[in-house]
Formats: sequence, C-alpha cells, structure tokens
Amino acid sequence: MTVRELIRQSEALLDDKDKDCNVAKVLFYHLADKEPHQLYLMMDEEVDEQLYQDFQAGMKRYLAGEPIQYIKGKETFFSRDFIVNENVLIPRYETEELVENILYKIDDYFSDYDSIELCDVGTGSGAIAISLALEEEKLHVTATDISHEALEVAQLNARELGANVEFYQGDMLQPLIDHHIKVDIFVSNPPYIPSGQDIESVVKDNEPHVALFGGNDGLYFYRQIFECAKEVIQDRALLAFEMGFDQRALMEEAVEYYFPGIPYEIIKDINGKDRMLFIYYHLKDKL
Repeated sequence: MTVRELIRQSEALLDDKDKDCNVAKVLFYHLADKEPHQLYLMMDEEVDEQLYQDFQAGMKRYLAGEPIQYIKGKETFFSRDFIVNENVLIPRYETEELVENILYKIDDYFSDYDSIELCDVGTGSGAIAISLALEEEKLHVTATDISHEALEVAQLNARELGANVEFYQGDMLQPLIDHHIKVDIFVSNPPYIPSGQDIESVVKDNEPHVALFGGNDGLYFYRQIFECAKEVIQDRALLAFEMGFDQRALMEEAVEYYFPGIPYEIIKDINGKDRMLFIYYHLKDKL
C-alpha cells in the first residue's frame, strides 16, 4: 500500500466516524518523523510494514476517543514541541496569546529591570513557564503544580528544551509562600470550567480534571489566588491570567473585591473573546 492509499483510506474512515480527517496526515508524518510538507513528496512510496502497524495502532487509539496529542506524545506551543500525556492539559493556542501579551508587558513595565522574578502557578506541562524563560533572558522563572506527575512532565520539557526553570510541588501559592518567593510577574492558567458545564467528551474523558474544572462558577481557584496573592508579589507587580470567555462579569466582580482601586484589564483573543486578565498592581495609576 502506498502512503497516498493509506491516507485516503484512513481519511474516509475518519469521515464516516465524524472525526477530524486531518488526523490521518498528522499521525502519519509524526510517525514517519517527517515535516508536513515532506509528506507530499512521499505519497507514491510504499509504506514500511512497521510504520503501517504503528499507524493503525494510533488510528485505533484515536477512534477510541484518545486525543491525537497524547497519541503523538507532544504538542507544539510557541513554536516548540512539548511532551504531553494524560497527566497534563494539552496546551492550547489561546494560551500562546497569553504568553505573547506577557512578553509585550515586560517591555512596557519592566524594561529597566536587570532581573525579573516570575512564577507560573499550576504549570502543567510547563508550556507557559518554559516558553517565557526561553523568550526573555532577564526572567528568573519558578513554576508550581499540585500534581507530582505533571511536574515530571514539565521538568522533562525544561530539560529537553534547555530552559532554566525552578519547579516546586504544592497547592496553588503554598510552595511560593513556603520558600519565601516574591515575584514581579505572577502568571497562572488555573482550571476555569464550571463543574456542571458540558464539555467535549475527548477532553472530559482524557485530560486531567484537576486542570479543567474550577468549581460551581469556574472562579474557585482565581479567588484562592486573589486572596493570597499579596503574600507572593512585590510592591510593584503584574498579575496575568487566562480566563473563560464568558466570565467577564464574574471576574470583574472578583478583581474589584480583592484588589479595590487597582487597575486591571480583560483582553480579547484573536477570535474576539474575553480570554486574558491583567492586573496592574501599583504599575500605573489608572487604566
């Protein structure tokens, strides 16, 4: 069987099952260790028997409901490949926008700093912490997670990508408090899906619930962070969060309660949805 025949056959099967037809090509060029554009140059080649078996095994897992990212064992984030498995949330492109905006704001508010302390609470795969550490050399990055298994993945990603990040296990801000860490930039992408909300089965059935659900209204972990944040931030600090696109009113209420009089901003993502919260703690007088 040629590559073209295998891909076409698999795309037809995926279409019949109402699955993403692109998965066939993605899985094949991953297993063949090729770049996407190289796939088209090998369409008329015969498929190696071992590659064929590996491909069929991957297709079976995908058809059974497993995310393609877990089958591949990696996901691209900020132009780098991060190792992912069932112990960590799969990095989303929306979170790339959070990283990008943080880098812009470092230029805006910390350009005169020789060294900047930054933490990433609930780091998961380490995608945010590692990307920021690699993009901005002035950053000294600390990352925490309650899950030992998640931290193992994050530490492996840091080693593979050559990022200098300190990792601590513990619940929310507690590791920072225990180690007397004070940061200039506090970053977190906490779980923000309301516990009663229906989500895609491929997400609900595979990705760790501890990284998905944030209580009845989705803001349980934000309120925990807001309540204790002043223990771990400097007198002048930036707080940056990803948030649910439909949580603006609740988020504004929470921020104004815990940070009265402090300027903040909710920024839309590329799709025009409310997605990022920035709190400017003594960084400027007003927005």
